[in-house]
Amino acid sequence: MNILLLLKAVADSEATIKTSADGKSVALDGVTWVLNPFDEFAVEEALKLRDAAGSGEVVGVSVGGEEVQKVLRTALAMGVDRGIHVKGNTGFDALATARALANAIKGQSYDLILCGKSAIDHDNHGVGMMVAELLDLPSVSVVVKVEQKDGKLVCHREIEGGIQVVEAPLPCVVAAQKGLNEPRYASLKGIMAAKKKPIDEVAADFGALQVEAMQILPKPERQPGQMLGNGVDAIPTLIQKLREEAKVL
Repeated sequence: MNILLLLKAVADSEATIKTSADGKSVALDGVTWVLNPFDEFAVEEALKLRDAAGSGEVVGVSVGGEEVQKVLRTALAMGVDRGIHVKGNTGFDALATARALANAIKGQSYDLILCGKSAIDHDNHGVGMMVAELLDLPSVSVVVKVEQKDGKLVCHREIEGGIQVVEAPLPCVVAAQKGLNEPRYASLKGIMAAKKKPIDEVAADFGALQVEAMQILPKPERQPGQMLGNGVDAIPTLIQKLREEAKVL
């Protein structure tokens, strides 16, 4: 089974993010780049499906600058067979990113495309589904369970209040949600083997960029708390402040 993975390099969630001097971007000097956590579930599921089939290839594809190399090596160390680095940067334009990915994988042979449901930086939940539309493929998002049945994929989707079960023909695009599996750690053997696995580089074809960041503002400082009193005597004052100041009642 041949599977493509749409992967993204994101800043470590513990990194301190600051706005750059131009006020339109983020200062990324010294930031540690990691594989998007939701993509880890996609990687694990791809490896399980390949191994269950007994043959096939898993290929990781990622758009970005030099930070992509580290993330692809992480995926290769987990067991992915090879990588494709789509060189370029679209900033906040999710559709342009989807175009670059779709254009890069049109010549690839695949039975399934897997990705995370979203990336923890821009969090737009859109790129995977946009790639599916551009490639004219069916897509299923927020998937927590995958089963193969009669040449089709049965996917369990996490929706508000329950689980929705849908069926999609192959090839299709599946966006993984937390809970799909338990991602493996890269072994020392896997890390050493990853150094010899190929990463092909291709120029990104974004098309026309349509989204531009006009301004990025730092998060406002949290206001100090207030002591309104003790016990039930403080309730009337609390209600008044919630109604007149916070305006949540």
